[in-house]
Amino acid sequence: MVVRPDPGAGAPKASWRSGTVEISGGRLAFHRTGGSGPALLLSHGLTDNGLCWFRLAAALASDFDVIMLDARGHGESSRIRSEVAHDPGRDIAEAIDQLGLINPVVMGHSVGARATADFASAHPGRVSKVILEDPPLLPPARPASAEARRARFRDQVLAFSAMSEAEIIAMGKAASPSWHDDDFPAWAAAKKQVDPAALPAYDAPWQDAIAGITAPTLLICGEVDRGALVSPSLAMEAKAVNPNIRSVEIRNAGHNIRRENFTDYLSAVRAFLR
Repeated sequence: MVVRPDPGAGAPKASWRSGTVEISGGRLAFHRTGGSGPALLLSHGLTDNGLCWFRLAAALASDFDVIMLDARGHGESSRIRSEVAHDPGRDIAEAIDQLGLINPVVMGHSVGARATADFASAHPGRVSKVILEDPPLLPPARPASAEARRARFRDQVLAFSAMSEAEIIAMGKAASPSWHDDDFPAWAAAKKQVDPAALPAYDAPWQDAIAGITAPTLLICGEVDRGALVSPSLAMEAKAVNPNIRSVEIRNAGHNIRRENFTDYLSAVRAFLR
């Protein structure tokens, strides 16, 4: 169906389409720019939704058919169910099947980047290129640490649920004054759409997923002292594990690289996609 949002900052273009695809134990919502260009599938970070890619999708829509997924437990997608294994990489694979995408470029931010790496590793030959924006390259957590992390996340989600979107935007602008105004509407809306159980568990070493990627891969890093997760030493380790990976550090940006230095981020992405 055609998206017909209220016009305004961060709203999807009127020509973009939205819909859902069926996956194991649920469905994923998506927005799609359309067009005749190659497919580019975007997977967002924790507590975001697909439209949090709005600025990048708008910038690339003339060259790519951009598909923005709402991950399970986020946006308009299915909630997390205890009887269904939470496997974000598998969800991406099934969404690609249902959308009929052939060798798309796959790209993700944060936990979406980790899911993208898991998918690309498990399905070699099904992607043309991979872009990973500051993925959580974390070792498997001990059970007590994992439970503490889940509890903190549940508290965060409950706190957002008690706030209005206007209050969330005001909080975001105070914390991140360098972000573009267009970044905030979807970001704030997404905070009230998150399932408290959406935090993924990382039981396997990150090196396993990175090693299995056969497509050319760009690892986009920020500055650790600004909050980036991937340090220069971790980037070097990732490239040692997999020679298909090259990395770029975007200055004046932390974990939310594209939001904090969109100009340099977009230049790096475009150069890699060329």
